[in-house]
Amino acid sequence: MAEAHILIVEDEEDILQLIEYNLLKEGFTAACARTGEEALRLARDEQPDLVLLDLMLPGIDGLEVCRTLRRQPPTAMTPIVMLTAKGEEADIVAGLELGADDYITKPFTPKVLVARIRTVLRRRAAAPVEKDSILRIHGIEIHPGRHEVLVGGKRVELTFTEFRLLQLLAGRPGWVFTRYQIVNAVRGEDYVVTDRAVDVQIVGLRKKLGEAGRYIETVRGVGYRFRD
Repeated sequence: MAEAHILIVEDEEDILQLIEYNLLKEGFTAACARTGEEALRLARDEQPDLVLLDLMLPGIDGLEVCRTLRRQPPTAMTPIVMLTAKGEEADIVAGLELGADDYITKPFTPKVLVARIRTVLRRRAAAPVEKDSILRIHGIEIHPGRHEVLVGGKRVELTFTEFRLLQLLAGRPGWVFTRYQIVNAVRGEDYVVTDRAVDVQIVGLRKKLGEAGRYIETVRGVGYRFRD
């Protein structure tokens, strides 16, 4: 983990230098981008282990950068940590809905920033890779090793969080998971997220699954389950 390569996307020079200094001090390597366009180019060329992404950028903003990274195969699974002064719930939900792995608001301390980056990298490294255990249910095929989902034989593009969520629910059909259990299983116990963010992920997942999305059922007042 200490040698992970981090792409820092930040247009404020003093903050950029502060982040780069502390990451290098902790043993990471880093590349820096000051615009959304530069971030997309570096992400494509260098394929970093994690992208630290500010939302308020000149030109292409951070949300659009995140959306583009998630659509492109080389960076579709790259962890993204959003870093911004915007801390309203709507901004957090928007970032998570686009596939961000974490969300840190300014001002921040370097120690907390590094700790959160390590947590995201550790969580991604610990994601189960079971290449032979393909899960098939209700016309849905889930391939853990390839992080691939097929519905009716056609590939469905999911974010990392959406994939983990589907894998969790479909892996135990009929079992009701609370929102708290979903957050712990998908993102880890140290991740702070609202119930609303979980609901947004469910809505997005259902939409991408099309007709098969109806198998994800809401259990009012409790959480969600995958129909047995």
